[in-house]
Amino acid sequence: MIIFSTKDVSKTYANHKALDKVSIDVEQGTVFGLLGPNGAGKTTLIRIINQITAPDEGEIFFMGEKLKLEHVHQIGYLPEERGLYKKMKVGEQAIYLAELKGIKKSDAKKRLEYWFNKFDILNWWDRKVEELSKGMQQKVQFITTILHEPKLLIFDEPFSGFDPINANLLKEEILNLKDKGATVIFSTHNMESVEALCDSIALINKSRKILDGKVDEIKQRFKKNEFEIVIPRQNDIKDMLIDEVELIESSYSNQTQVSKLKIPKGLNAGLLSNILSRTDLISYKEILPSMNEIFIETVSNE
Repeated sequence: MIIFSTKDVSKTYANHKALDKVSIDVEQGTVFGLLGPNGAGKTTLIRIINQITAPDEGEIFFMGEKLKLEHVHQIGYLPEERGLYKKMKVGEQAIYLAELKGIKKSDAKKRLEYWFNKFDILNWWDRKVEELSKGMQQKVQFITTILHEPKLLIFDEPFSGFDPINANLLKEEILNLKDKGATVIFSTHNMESVEALCDSIALINKSRKILDGKVDEIKQRFKKNEFEIVIPRQNDIKDMLIDEVELIESSYSNQTQVSKLKIPKGLNAGLLSNILSRTDLISYKEILPSMNEIFIETVSNE
């Protein structure tokens, strides 16, 4: 089921075309990666989704109907540029932000104590925001973003400033939210995070969508018939190659030779048969491109 979609959305600022007929479909209960270089138009699209600004053209649909003002209560947004009131106490501010989302004070306090415990920041409840590290402030903002249990969550570079341990904690929580039925739009430049979290992506460049689809399907689309083959070191893969198979590179350990080969379609069976007739085959696997490689190739070819 599609929970959120845009249809031919365009936006122009002065003489700059920020978005040019961008259409995306986000399935319910998935993590959707909104990707693109700096200045591509991602932030403009996020601002339109949050009704901070409006499109010049196109339509936006949320939960089966055109996006309208009251939908803001079903959306949680964590912007890249964080903003908390530095002189307020942490707990006081978190309750205030929860009340703005329509949560009763007593309920907000219970929910916040649960999340503050989970993120190991409860002992900072009565401290001023300015006393918190950047990472701790981001934890507070993450919590206040998800506290009202919105159906759609938008995270813009959520791991910025986090150490690896806390970044991993946040990734786990995003996946937990997905498992509980939340839908996530996730904008980042970190392609490792895309690999770990995203079900589908849309790649925007120079205001236009240039690639979209499920991550697994995109990887299949961009594969280059490259394979890794591992054999015992005492043998040489060069002696076992058949016509049209290209040896890209090899490396050696004490016991093995690991080779990267380009094998045209239809030649895999013949090559493997030739190898097995001469030596043991320790492992054989297809090499799929990373999202980072796909991102660079797609944007560079524009």
